[in-house]
Amino acid sequence: MSLVFEMTDVGLMWIYLGLEVEQSDDGIFISQKGYTKEVLKKFKMHDCNSFDTPMECGIKLSMFSDGIKEDSTLFKSLMGSLRYLTCTRPDVLFAVDVVNRYMEAPTSTHMKAAKRILRYLKDSIDFGLFYTSSHNFQLMGYCDSDFAGNIDDRKNTFGFMFFLGDCCISWSSKKQPIMTLFTCEIEYVATTSCTYHVVWLKRLVKELHLPQEGPTKICIDNKSAQALVKNPVFHDRCKILTPNIILLENILPRMKWSLSLSKLKIKLQIFLQNPSSLKISEECVKILM
Repeated sequence: MSLVFEMTDVGLMWIYLGLEVEQSDDGIFISQKGYTKEVLKKFKMHDCNSFDTPMECGIKLSMFSDGIKEDSTLFKSLMGSLRYLTCTRPDVLFAVDVVNRYMEAPTSTHMKAAKRILRYLKDSIDFGLFYTSSHNFQLMGYCDSDFAGNIDDRKNTFGFMFFLGDCCISWSSKKQPIMTLFTCEIEYVATTSCTYHVVWLKRLVKELHLPQEGPTKICIDNKSAQALVKNPVFHDRCKILTPNIILLENILPRMKWSLSLSKLKIKLQIFLQNPSSLKISEECVKILM
């Protein structure tokens, strides 16, 4: 490109839009230490007491939560800053997604939950993503959903996380757009959303000359949903899920993906979908970071 454009070689990339990159022989470490410090200073939380988890275990927020009204402009600015931190911090993704739902009319309860995330970031300011040198490029996903976790409309929050070898490359946590009545339906809808992402990721890694040999495994923790995907006999009993069933029926033979159960993914799923206990949080951070 230097033959066509006037360019200056400044060496290896070390920072880009707030993302700090440390390159070594062992791998690449990506973090947002500097940006995190700026966010803490901006919202006057740089001298605050720290917490070990981003969200209080078992907490249920509501748009009708008690407390005085907060400045919505300030709250939106805070949530925008936290949202950008999820680029390298999947450990705060669920907490940010939940608190982000109350930007229009935040109360002191919502602000307290948001500041709890800042207190956790102060305790884990050096966390980031480490991508090791490896020849393992097998794509693998983990998927889960809670049950009627939103007490305002009783919709569910689902999430997924994908690894390329041992490295986490993609993650998401958001509220399901539809109502479901049973845990089997909830997990089935979450699996369908995860499958969309599998299709896109397989095409992406193929363009990067890392084609996937064999099926891409998606781990779920619901045997009923797993049986519903694999056995067409059950499809007539779930007409409410017909669009999702048709999608998976068409994708399953063409895209080569499979479902399985494992113990490791249960911790990751709890970590993505629920305010975790300290023990589970520490174990999952070791896996991700």
